[in-house]
Amino acid sequence: MREERDLRADLRRITRVALAKVAPETCMRRAVGLDGEYLSVAQERFDLGQIRRIIIVGMGKASARMAATLEDLLGERIYGGLVVTADGYTVRTQRVEVVEASHPVPDARGRAAAERIVALVEEANEEDLVIVLISGGGSALLTLPTSGITLSDLSRTNELLLRSGAKIQELNAVRKHLSQVKGGQLAQRAFPAQVLALVLSDVPGDPLNAIASGPTVGDPTTFDQVKRILRQYRLWEKIPASVRKRIEAGVHSEIEETPKPRHDVLQRVTTMIIGSGSDALDAAREKGDRLGYHTLSLTTTLEGEAREVGKILAALARKEASSSRPAPLPALIIAAGETTVTVRGTGKGGRNQELALSAAQGIEGIPRVVIASIGTDGRDGPTDAAGGMVDGGTIGRMRKQGIDPEESLAQNDAYHALSHSGDLVITGPTGTNVADLCFVAVGKG
Repeated sequence: MREERDLRADLRRITRVALAKVAPETCMRRAVGLDGEYLSVAQERFDLGQIRRIIIVGMGKASARMAATLEDLLGERIYGGLVVTADGYTVRTQRVEVVEASHPVPDARGRAAAERIVALVEEANEEDLVIVLISGGGSALLTLPTSGITLSDLSRTNELLLRSGAKIQELNAVRKHLSQVKGGQLAQRAFPAQVLALVLSDVPGDPLNAIASGPTVGDPTTFDQVKRILRQYRLWEKIPASVRKRIEAGVHSEIEETPKPRHDVLQRVTTMIIGSGSDALDAAREKGDRLGYHTLSLTTTLEGEAREVGKILAALARKEASSSRPAPLPALIIAAGETTVTVRGTGKGGRNQELALSAAQGIEGIPRVVIASIGTDGRDGPTDAAGGMVDGGTIGRMRKQGIDPEESLAQNDAYHALSHSGDLVITGPTGTNVADLCFVAVGKG
């Protein structure tokens, strides 16, 4: 028999194993090797004897640890470089400089880092290899607005999108068209150098053009689509005038589009995913099997409004508890992806916490059920929590503390609600970022 405390302990073990599988060092060593003078990445081989300089640049929460691992492999072959990561994600490096910047809202440090990265890649020529290390968070961290748009205007637009409920792919489509480096433009600036991009994916389905806004990948989106996205989420009249002016100019072909797939400047670019939410989910499933659960992988492309997804997971849990379906008990259902939150209240939280709070309402009073939603980066929204882990007693514990769970959800205040019930998951920065993991664990009575 597995009671709630046992289910919680198992989910913590499973989470640790999943995170270890997608640690930047693990992913890099699994994907990249050195055979004499040849650098091998999957099926690709790069003859370092024919390369004048290796320059490393990067952006994202995992980029510092990716750079440190590459330094261990390549050592003095590295000419130099710069990566920009989020606050708290720095590690010690020797030849590649690491700087921090703000996430998820861009700041001046991110802009300064982007300017320096652009200068580095523009120095490269056809005899050089530019290695670009890309991971989740890279879009906000690598910030270089186009002419006529201030950092303040860009940050305001970004903040509005984050609060609108827009999908990450939609948000990044807008970002690309307001940037000098996103949507293939970083690779364009590195041309004619050879470019190798190594990617830790945090986007459901792993679309290369969406991860960190695809700095080395052709951009299939257009100014027309960007305008439709902003209108769809009722942001067109709210965004700064400078942003509307640029998008209108693009719609009317008065300014150049981002480089599209198969553009000539992208022909010397190789972009590869070295780790993703699928890897984390596989590791979680294997650990669940070893712990004696009947595991079911639901999806690696989980999307939707967080509170609605929470209801769905709660419904699955109720079905499991009452009928041992869709899997025999004890059961573990796992999903990976990234939900969204449309912010209407004034509270504090993140998508994983909101999902967990919503799920808690759906499993109130049901024994031997635990639902968890955890951000693999260790930071859910503007909080110190990675997410939430709830059970049938969560709502009762909240009410005893004077918390109204329905009002907390209405105010997007999941952080304080889960804090009072003792259901926050706090891991600290994990050093990686491959989207979110959701678990439904149901014990056998």
